[in-house]
Formats: sequence, structure tokens, C-alpha cells
Amino acid sequence: MELVFLSYIIAALASYAALDLAGRVSLANGMSRNVWLTCGAVSMGLGIWSMHFVGMLAFVLPMHVSYSTKEVVLSVLLAIIASGVALNIAGQQSGKISKLLIAGLLMTAGISSMHYVGMAAMSIPITYKPGIVVLSILIAALASFAALWLMFYFRQRQSQYTWIYKMGSGLIMGLGISGMHYMGMSAAQFHNAHGTHDTMAGSIKQIEPSILAYLIAAGTFIALGLTLFGIFINQRLSQKDRRIRENEQWYQALYDNHSDAIISVDKQGAIKGINAAVTRITGYQEKEIIHRSIDEITQHVEIYGTVETHGVVWDDDRRDQQHFMGKMKNVQGHDLDLSIAVVPVLIDGKHQGSHILIKDVTEEKQAQESIRHQALHDPLTGLPNRRKLDEVLEETIHASTAAGSSFAVMVMDIDRFKMINDSLGHSVGDLFLREVSGRIMDAIQESDPQAADNVMLARMGGDEFTLVVTNEQGSEIRVAELAKQIVGAIQLPYRLKENDFYVTASIGIAMYPVHGTGSDALMKHADSAMYEVKKNGKNGYQFYTAQLDSELYERIELEGYLRKALERDEMVLYYQPQIRTEDSRMIGVEALIRWNHPLKGVLAPNVFIPIAEETGMIYEIGNWTLREACRQMKLWHASGGPLIPVSVNLSSQQFHQSNLVEQVKNALAETGLDATYLELEITESMMMDASVSTSILNELTALGVKISLDDFGTGYSSLSYLKHFPIHKLKIDRSFVTDITKSRSDQAIVATIISMAQHLKMDVIAEGIETKGQLDILMQNDCREIQGYYFSRPLPANEVEHDFFVPLRMHGTPSVL
Repeated sequence: MELVFLSYIIAALASYAALDLAGRVSLANGMSRNVWLTCGAVSMGLGIWSMHFVGMLAFVLPMHVSYSTKEVVLSVLLAIIASGVALNIAGQQSGKISKLLIAGLLMTAGISSMHYVGMAAMSIPITYKPGIVVLSILIAALASFAALWLMFYFRQRQSQYTWIYKMGSGLIMGLGISGMHYMGMSAAQFHNAHGTHDTMAGSIKQIEPSILAYLIAAGTFIALGLTLFGIFINQRLSQKDRRIRENEQWYQALYDNHSDAIISVDKQGAIKGINAAVTRITGYQEKEIIHRSIDEITQHVEIYGTVETHGVVWDDDRRDQQHFMGKMKNVQGHDLDLSIAVVPVLIDGKHQGSHILIKDVTEEKQAQESIRHQALHDPLTGLPNRRKLDEVLEETIHASTAAGSSFAVMVMDIDRFKMINDSLGHSVGDLFLREVSGRIMDAIQESDPQAADNVMLARMGGDEFTLVVTNEQGSEIRVAELAKQIVGAIQLPYRLKENDFYVTASIGIAMYPVHGTGSDALMKHADSAMYEVKKNGKNGYQFYTAQLDSELYERIELEGYLRKALERDEMVLYYQPQIRTEDSRMIGVEALIRWNHPLKGVLAPNVFIPIAEETGMIYEIGNWTLREACRQMKLWHASGGPLIPVSVNLSSQQFHQSNLVEQVKNALAETGLDATYLELEITESMMMDASVSTSILNELTALGVKISLDDFGTGYSSLSYLKHFPIHKLKIDRSFVTDITKSRSDQAIVATIISMAQHLKMDVIAEGIETKGQLDILMQNDCREIQGYYFSRPLPANEVEHDFFVPLRMHGTPSVL
């Protein structure tokens, strides 16, 4: 009974080993597959054969039995061959049914032959029952087909629980193989043959059963043990190999698909491999550069910046990475900016080569350059901005100090730009600034084409430009000639919105090192000179002088006081009477602002209004003037004074503020003055953008306010304004009146204006009348309204009341009352 159980255990272990070996054979190839196939066939064949002979020994016969060595060996070979066929078929990639059928038939024949050849090795006569023999062969076929199917099944489906399934299947297969054997044994009929034993013993070498049984068992367990141990070791090694293969595949995938180019070189610098990105970035094909020296590639790379580099080294044991920036042309001839890293490859602590990682940073570099350009240049004109100017100034100062040379800083402001920007809109203002910058550049080129590269033009913001002009001759003559050229170019007419407009430029110049050795001092002194030009009538240039410092300081001090003037109630309105020539009666007054400065006394508007316009304080001052003029006129009306209008000047900025109409409404509502007694004076420059100006003027007229066109004839606007705009009065500028007694041209202009106004049903008034001769000519040309010092200078409100609102005589004329 022990031998029967032993035979079953042997069959089960042999089956498990066969199932596991089938998977290993399928995974192996070449010599490894042949080794696994041979070892597996021997192990499985020995297992099946051992089960057979152990089972035979378990069969007790009443006579002595020995075994023929020849048949025993033959049966072993048949078992091994049958096992080899099974493993070979199961280990193939294809699992076709036809192959499984053929292999099953061959394995059935092998197992059956092994069994019955082994039975023939017994030294006693044996006969068989045919039916049972056929049944045993069918059992062998069933076991064979089951074994092959299970081998194929487990080869296709691997999981962590596969060994459990293999063990269970091995037990089932062992039962089938054992069943075939014992069914075949039950078909045998043994006969007693006296004398046969002695005769055969003398002629054939015999093996004693007791020895054979334990030799078979020992050999089988050793073979199976070695097989299983080999499987165990192989599993561990296979797991390690699998992890290594997986890691290699992960690394290879990273290497092949990395976005950066990777070139692998040995210690001698020979290229061992590249990834696809090398070809994509540089254009070099693998076959073109493989095994060549990396120096043949790097000689085309221009190194221009390093993070850390002492040269590219291949043949030492350095362990640190090298990083540097470079430029090269790819195969297509395009310039590339590259970030390059040399990473050493260490094997067992020894330097064996390097990976060169190359990243194409061309677009990144271009983006950085674009950002830097935007940071250092004006987006509107493309000129350098203040930050770039500061850099250039510092560099120029350093270079000039070293060379002992001089250079000039020219600060330029475009006069009347605010008028264009406010009246025509910012989009037209932008176009204007682009044209101005173009004209300046052209003027620089025309002034001295060979030295144009020595001039840098920057836009500081708004309408302010700055030039840095190197002066190799150490003379101011070239700088002055350039300034004159620019002033002339700027004052040419500009075609904007179908009309010609004229502006001028004010340029202040400071020379290094005479006027300063630092950038701040040079800019400050050039500014001072520029403001001096503006103060003296604009449209010109001036070099800095020490005297201008005190004037600039005074201007800055004045601005500080101006910011608090309204709060301290320092502003006051003066009123200049407007006289009717027919009877010398006062028919209106013009409100003129004065600043009662706490230290300087009463200041005229030409002193502080330009500052107010530059700083934005003009809005607050203008609104105060409007309210105060309305308040005073309403007070005069209420106290019995004449019902005459008050005229208030509007600045260009005030006229284009978004809430002008609302401010006028509020001033009238707060003071109670009727709108018909308010007259707003505007200039031609405010009407450059007809669509905007028409809307504003129509809204003001709808309120009942009168519109007077001040300084008529001094601008460059079209006479069509008089036709389309709701203008009630024209005011002849004092520039035409001053020389009217001497200039026939002025007389003609004045006569034309008066006649045109009368034909257009407009009132007309002349200002700046200072002499009897001027008055006579105006009266001869039928000018019915005048104002000027000949009748009265601008007066405070109380003096207007005293001089004009009480009966008295003045210059031989009757009282205005």
C-alpha cells in the first residue's frame, strides 16, 4: 500500500513539474530552450517511469520476479521521448488543436509503450485481457490530452495564483497517470514458469526487485527535487531578470522618447548611441554619427555661457556634471540656442562614459529676448524707453570717462501735443507720436549719416523724447546742428483727419562732463534747459546754464504751492469789462484768474496755468473759475447791477473732460445764474475732432450758454467750423490788433474777420485795445465790441463795482450806467 501511495505522489510531482516546465520552455529561446526542454523531458519521463515501476513493485506475486535491464532502459527512453514531445508542443507559441491532437497521440503511444515494455521486462510469462488493455490506453490518452491542454492553458494565463492551480492540476494528472498504470496491471495475467528464472538469469542480466524499487524511488525523488529546486532558483532569477528587463525597458523608453537630445559617448568620446531627438533637433542621422568622435559635432558648437565648465572631458574619472550654453547651426542651416549638460556614467564607481543632454532653447531664448525688448522699449514707437535710456546713459558715462570724451543729453517736448491728443483722440495721438518719432530719426540720419549710429533716441512717455548724442569732436556745434534739424522737421505740417496741424518742439541740452557727470544731473539740467525754451516761446533749443537751476527750483516750488492754492483760498478772479463802441457802455465782462501767492503776491495766469495743465490741476482750477464767475455775476444781478453776461475761458483739457456739461449745469444750478448770462470762450484747437466737439457744443448751446471763439485767426483750423458749429461770437486776437495802425496786412485781416462774422450773423469783439488809433481803425471797420487797457485793465470785483456800477466819468466818456 505504501508503494501505491508513493507511485501516486511521484506521478503528481512529475505532472506539476511538467506544467511548470512548459511555461519555462515557452519563454526561453535558442540554447536556453533546448536545455530546458531536455532537462524537462528527462525529469518528467523519469517521473512517469518511476511511478510505473514503483507501481509494478507494489504488485505482489506468488513467485520470484526479476527485471530485464534491456527492457527497463527501453521503457525509460520511451517515457523521456513522450515527455519531450509533450513539452515541445506545449512550449510552442502556437496552440493549434491539430498540433495538440498529434502531440496527444504521440504522448499516448509513448506512455502506453513505456508501460507495456516495462511489463515485458518482468521475468515471468504475461498474458493480457484485450478489453482492459484498450481501456488503459484510453486512460493514457485522456491523461495525455489533459496534460497538454493544461500545459498550454497555464502558459497563456500567468498570475500570482498560477502555482496553486498547477498543483491542483498536477494532483489530477497524477491520478490519471496512476489510473492508466493500474488499469494496465489489472489487464495482465501472470503465469508460473519453473526453471525459467534460472535460465534467464544465466543469459540476461537481472535486477532484484527490492534493490530496483528503492533505487527508482531515490533516483526519482532526487531528479524531481533537483527539478523543483531548479524551478525555484529559476523563478527567483527570472523575477530578478524580469525586474532588470522592466527597468531597462523603462529607461529605454525614457531614452528614446525624451524631448531633449541624448548622445551617449564612451570615455574616449566615441558616440555609442543617440535618441530620436538628436535627429529632430540637429538634423544628424544616427548612421551618420554613430561610432564617430563627439569632437566632430562639438566643433560646430559655439560656447557663449557656462554654469560650470572646464572643457568637455571624456577620459578622466570626474563625477561632476558640466553645464553650458551654446549656439550651432543644424543640418538645415538654422541657428539654434542650446542648453547642454554632460552627465558622467559611473559603473561600479568608475567613469565609463557620459550622456550629453542637449535641449533646444531657441524659442525660450527668443521669448526671453522678446520680453527683455518689451521691457526696454516703448510699445507705441518701438524706441528705447526710460529703463533702456538709464542703461545707455550709465554705459556712455563709463565709456566717456575712460576715453576722456564728451557727449550730449537732449530732452525734447512736443509743444501742443496735448491739444491734438485731447481734441482728436488718443488713437490719432498715437499715430501722431509715431510720425514724430519717424521724423526725429530721419533728422538724425540727415544731420550726419555716418554718425547716426552714435545717437540713441528714447521715448520717455507722453510727448517727451530724449536723445543721447556722443560728440567725438568735443564740440557743441554738431549737437546744435542736430537740434536745429529736429526742430525744423517737427514744425512741418501733419496731416491728421483730413486737416493740416502744426506743432513745435522745445529741446533742452546738457553736455557731459561740463553740465554734470551723473545721469540724474544730466537729465535734470537738460530738463531745465527745455523748460526755459518753453518759457521763452517754445519752438527752439537751448543749452543748460547754471542760472536755469534756480529757475527750475522756483518752478518746482511754485508747483508745490499751487497744489494747496484752492484749499487756502488763494485764487481770485479779475474781470475785464467788454465795451460797446457805439455808446461806450459795458456789455459784458471776461473773468480772468489770478493767484494771490502768499510770498510772491498776485501772479498772472501765464505763470501758473502751464504748470496746472502739466500736473492735471487744471480741471479743479477750471471748475472753480466757472463756479466763482457765475456766483459773482449772479450777485451783481441780485444787487441791481446791469444784466450783462460773464465770459469764462475753457482750457483744452477742461473742454474735453467727460463731464464738462455736467459741471456747467452744476455751476448754474448752485449759483442760480441764468444760462443766457454765461459765455464760454474756446479756441480753434479744441474743435479738431469735429464729431466730439459738435456734440459738446450742441449740449452747451441747448442749455442756453453762448459760445465764443477766442484767438480767432491764430490757429490752423478750417473755416468750415464756423458753418457747422454753434458759435455766437468771434474774438479777434490781440496779435492782429497790436500793429493794426502800422500793418496793412493786419488791417486787412481784421476787416475780413469783421465782415465775415457779420455775414454769418455772429457777434465780433476785438481784444488788446490799448490806443486811440487802434480803436479808430476798428470802429472804421464797424467793430462794435472791444476790450483792452484803453478802457480798463482786468479789475477785482470790488473795483468793477466802484468804477462801472456807479455814476462817474472815465476818459471823457459817459457813465456806463
